Amino acid sequence: MPKRPYDLPPMSALVAFEAAARHVGFKSAAHELNVTPAAISHQVKALEAELRCPLFHRHHRGVELTETGAYLLVALQRGFEAIAEAVDQLRQHSKRASVTIRVTTAVSSLWLTPKLAQFWKSHGDISVAQIVSDTNDSAADCDLSLHYGDMSSDSGTCNILFHDHIMALGSPRFAEAHKVKRVEDLANLSLIHHEAPESGWTDWPDWLRALGYTGPLRNSHRVNNYVIALQAAEDDMGAVLGWAGLARSYLDAGRLVPLLPDMVETKEDFYVKLHPHASDRARLVYDWLLGTS
Repeated sequence: MPKRPYDLPPMSALVAFEAAARHVGFKSAAHELNVTPAAISHQVKALEAELRCPLFHRHHRGVELTETGAYLLVALQRGFEAIAEAVDQLRQHSKRASVTIRVTTAVSSLWLTPKLAQFWKSHGDISVAQIVSDTNDSAADCDLSLHYGDMSSDSGTCNILFHDHIMALGSPRFAEAHKVKRVEDLANLSLIHHEAPESGWTDWPDWLRALGYTGPLRNSHRVNNYVIALQAAEDDMGAVLGWAGLARSYLDAGRLVPLLPDMVETKEDFYVKLHPHASDRARLVYDWLLGTS
């Protein structure tokens, strides 16, 4: 018969003793463990025989812990508390078995969600939950987070997903109605301005300045959501700045078209960060996103 791990007495005997010692009685311990008082007494006697020392003083009115019994009770309770803590942590881990990704609305709808549709085709057993937010809230409650910014200023495990370039886009009808031949021509058109709550996004003045134009612009439509900005451009409301990587589905479907061949390289990157507490499943998602970027 194989030797028990750590050369411990049977767990049933230790559990029976702990309950009896905590209740200072075999009857209450038996009720808690749903066994008979005789069964508790038998387990305790077997434990005393193995340890070769008494754990209880037995009186006609009941039982009382010996000094050795009190010592063993404290040791067992510490051990059981450690086991309970470990089990609780495992339960909590099980509750959050899905991989959580914090991401902005634009990156979620235009880039990440289509990617995840591909991911689930080959990893259907892994659940991925998105925490969509356009504020700079702490990302400590997630496994991965996607950012647009300077990756070199970030700490931890992170990598570039893609570098992008920005073009002036409009609907096919808008492009047909407004023949744009030079950068300056855009200044007279209705422009859709994306006022991003997060820093780093290039706006119309920045983009035009990069191409040499510093003159006045029309005070046109302003929105604080990039998806809405693209939708407004598709609805012929004006020209919009298009991050080619994010607006790829619009471009591929012909819903939006470049108004000029000119483009400006982004100063910052879209990147993914793997947080320290992330699971092996999160690491798999992280590696997959990098491999398909």
